[in-house]
Amino acid sequence: MCGLSQELSTALTPWIGDNKAPHNHRIDGMCSHYQGIKRPEAYREVFKVEPPAMEGKEDMWPCYQGSFIRRHPHADVGDEAVPSNEALIGQFGLVPHWAADLKLGRHTYNARSETVATKPSFRDAWRQARHCIIPAIAIYEPDWRTGKAIPTRISRAGDQPMGIAGLWDQWKSPGGEIVHSFTMLTINADQHPLMNLFHKPTDEKRMVVILQPEQFDGWLHAPVHSSMEFLQAFPAEGLRVG
Repeated sequence: MCGLSQELSTALTPWIGDNKAPHNHRIDGMCSHYQGIKRPEAYREVFKVEPPAMEGKEDMWPCYQGSFIRRHPHADVGDEAVPSNEALIGQFGLVPHWAADLKLGRHTYNARSETVATKPSFRDAWRQARHCIIPAIAIYEPDWRTGKAIPTRISRAGDQPMGIAGLWDQWKSPGGEIVHSFTMLTINADQHPLMNLFHKPTDEKRMVVILQPEQFDGWLHAPVHSSMEFLQAFPAEGLRVG
C-alpha cells in the first residue's frame, strides 16, 4: 500500500482499495528514484540526529517509506531533553491533509520551487515552513544522450551523504492514524554543467536542492520568508556520476 505500515495498510484496505506502490518503476518526471541511508552512524555524524525508530527502505521510489529529518515540534519548550531536530519515517510523495487518500503521493514526490507557494498540494506545507531534509546516498536520473533512457547514479564527491531540501506534511486516516509524507524541492538546471545532461533533450532540465552540511540546521529552522534563499544549485564539482 502506498506509504503505509503493514498494520495501517491492513486497516485501510477496504477504504483505499488497490493502492500498490509502483513496482514496475516506470514513473515520469524528475527525481523519482534515490538511495536512502542505512547506517545509523550517518544520522548522528552527518545530520546530528538519532536514527528513526523505524527502518525505511533503502531503494526509494514514490509511495515507499523512507526517512526524513525535520525540526522537532517541541524544540522551543526549553527542555534540554528535547532535541532540536528529529528523524522520522514517512511516505516519499507528499499528501496534504485534505487528500482523499494516499495515492496523491504518486504525483507529489517533487515540488517545483517556482510554483510551490501556490500549488494546492504543497502551499500549506510551504506557508507553514514545514521544511525537512531527505538523507540520501545517491539520486538516479535518466541519461538520454544515446537516445534511450539510461538510469544514472549521481552522488556527492567523496561518497558523503546528501541532504536534500524538502517539505513534509501529515495526513490522518479515517481511523485516526497519522501518516507523514515528504517531497523534494527542485529548481531549474538548464545552465548547470552536470545536471543539464539528464532527461529528454526537449524537456526542461531540473535538479533537486542538495544542501551544504552547514545549511542543514538553518534550513530546518528558517521562516517562510527566508525559504527561497536556500534553493540554490549544488556545485557540479561536488557531484560524481557513476
